[in-house]
Amino acid sequence: MTELLSRRSERRTRQRAANRSAILEAARRVALQDGAGELSLRAVAAEAGYAPASVYEYFRNRAELVLALAAEDMGLLARAIREAGLGREGAGGGFAAAAKAALDIMRASGALPAAAATLEEADAPPEAERLFNGKMIAALTELAEAAGHGAPKSRDDQGDVLLAAATLTGLAVRARAGRLKTLGLEEDALLARLEKRFTASV
Repeated sequence: MTELLSRRSERRTRQRAANRSAILEAARRVALQDGAGELSLRAVAAEAGYAPASVYEYFRNRAELVLALAAEDMGLLARAIREAGLGREGAGGGFAAAAKAALDIMRASGALPAAAATLEEADAPPEAERLFNGKMIAALTELAEAAGHGAPKSRDDQGDVLLAAATLTGLAVRARAGRLKTLGLEEDALLARLEKRFTASV
């Protein structure tokens, strides 16, 4: 009897995870079409083939859904930084390669800018914010390690990593809008300059 209950519980857990994943995939499709800032739970439910009320079983509000998408993107960002910087420490260019990988994801992600606006509105459930913040800290740690340093320990180290990340965010916004070319700036040259400054300061 206990084994049967355990199997049912596992099956229910797997089904919930699959449903949540299907909703997130539908949300990503809607975000690509309409923009992550314009996501509505009703549109996501229709795309996923769920009743709108069913989506609320997995995401309490739009803010939680946006942060879940952004947390996924932040996880991709951390992996991309780690993989781009692997084996390149000390050889030069490790940070620039990692920053380029991060920039590509940031430029393509509509969820990350939408998450920034969502966090300002303070509508997100605390656990959604914690998940997003945890993924962001992991990405920042990978960024510091791509520069050939361990995880930042002092406040100054943390500030330097945050400034580098803010610079990348600004570059992503400008690149997405086509403003780097308008200013006559080359992305690779800017990343090389950022590497020179950041790796010297951390």
